[in-house]
Amino acid sequence: MRLIGLAGWSGAGKTTLLEKLIPELVRRGLRVSTLKHAHHNFDVDRPGKDSWVHRQAGATEVLVSSGNRFALMHELRGAPEPTLGELLTRLSPVDLVIVEGFKRDRHPKIEVWRRANGKSFLYPDDPAIVAVAADEKLDGVPVPVVDLNDSTAIADIVLARAAVLK
Repeated sequence: MRLIGLAGWSGAGKTTLLEKLIPELVRRGLRVSTLKHAHHNFDVDRPGKDSWVHRQAGATEVLVSSGNRFALMHELRGAPEPTLGELLTRLSPVDLVIVEGFKRDRHPKIEVWRRANGKSFLYPDDPAIVAVAADEKLDGVPVPVVDLNDSTAIADIVLARAAVLK
């Protein structure tokens, strides 16, 4: 498996980029998985559903399965949040894993930057940033800069710079 991340401040367009990038990579014959970091409490379940009742009753893990998909929910119950490395071991093997978030980790990342967001760049302080996908032309940036809307060019960078997981 290979790994690359998309990093940037909230509102920069990471998810929008992924929505365009994944189909481009799949068209190229890759099997792609994503790993998304959430900075807030989130839930994939709904109150009143059987699986929600199981978790509320104290189950550590609840696996919900159907003919179309399965989802495993693991309650930390006060345990530390798993590291990116630990989470990656839970994924089934694919050609490429794209991580959204985990911007402080050391895996190669493409910074997603949008001027209207009004935020500073990450690349000057993060040597793991291998390129910047921006909504405008940028000069003087020490890594490749690509148009945020050019999913073909971004896919080329992803394939050139993704790290092999060991």
